[in-house]
Amino acid sequence: MIEPILDRSMTFERRWKHALFVSTRFVVVPFLRIALRMRIRGLRNVPKRGGAIVICNHLAWLDPILLLAASPRPILFMAKEEAMNIPVARWFARQAGAFPVKRGSPDRKALRHAQSRLASGLLVGMFPEGTRSTTGGLKSPFDGASLLAARTGAPIIPCALIGTDALPGSGSKNGGAQGRFPRITVVFGEAFTLATEGEDGRRRSLDDLTDAMMIEIARLLPLRYRGIYAESSSAQHPAVQRDNVRFAGLTD
Repeated sequence: MIEPILDRSMTFERRWKHALFVSTRFVVVPFLRIALRMRIRGLRNVPKRGGAIVICNHLAWLDPILLLAASPRPILFMAKEEAMNIPVARWFARQAGAFPVKRGSPDRKALRHAQSRLASGLLVGMFPEGTRSTTGGLKSPFDGASLLAARTGAPIIPCALIGTDALPGSGSKNGGAQGRFPRITVVFGEAFTLATEGEDGRRRSLDDLTDAMMIEIARLLPLRYRGIYAESSSAQHPAVQRDNVRFAGLTD
């Protein structure tokens, strides 16, 4: 986890921010383990170096913070543009490396920024659903994450947040229903890439690639959280590939 601090191929600013991240995480994670009974699984699936897209389900406004705390490396999130209009939220988001994205339509500026971050060997975090689920289950996603993956060929790390729908302020109607001490679990799945062409040589649609990504998230979740992907998550989508995954920005 400290390797990037010593990596002279990275800028001084990036190494300094990583050192700050490691120091903060050293304090925050033990607190979350007690306060939220947070458990982290699959850390071996997060590479020590190299760029990748981290995708996750979205249940509560605390999700980015919890996912960032659970990760052994900083994750630069695409944050909805509206959040950047709040001065305090904007300051914290920028310190964490987040950048704004317009929801509902392809945001070329945000995609170019994400591409440059991936090429620099960094992790870019995205919530494909765009907004918090009000049911706790996966809902219809946007295709921004699959568009970024198709353009860059970057590996994708699926992630599951379990239990954050019980937190006060979550999008779920059950927010806070489980009392003062919910149990939060963060699961990092095995990285994969997307085959943009099918066996017949035809190019797969973004909708098809998006479904492939969401199914990988669903497979990490308990059945009650799988939502619209409950029936399709029993098997891996044919677009998902796990052979010879190479993380972006690595030249050696």
